[in-house]
Amino acid sequence: MRFLVLYTMKPEARAEAVEKFMATGGLPPEGVTMLGRWHDVSGLRGFTLCEADSVVPAARWCSEWAEHLEQEVIPVMTDEEAAEVLGG
Repeated sequence: MRFLVLYTMKPEARAEAVEKFMATGGLPPEGVTMLGRWHDVSGLRGFTLCEADSVVPAARWCSEWAEHLEQEVIPVMTDEEAAEVLGG
């Protein structure tokens, strides 16, 4: 399963979020593969594309950042997977 995680840094948590990111690299836990991460130029918003066999490790990763970020998690699929759905 692939997930697109849209995030916005909570303004009151900016200093702590930056410190945590610089210390940890924001790397995912075991069971999650980060396919890419992009930040807007303000550094307050961005998105991550990740993959996991289960929603549990992906949710665990989001939970680790919940005090610092507002997050929206969207399950996504490739063109090929969408074609399977649309083609019946």
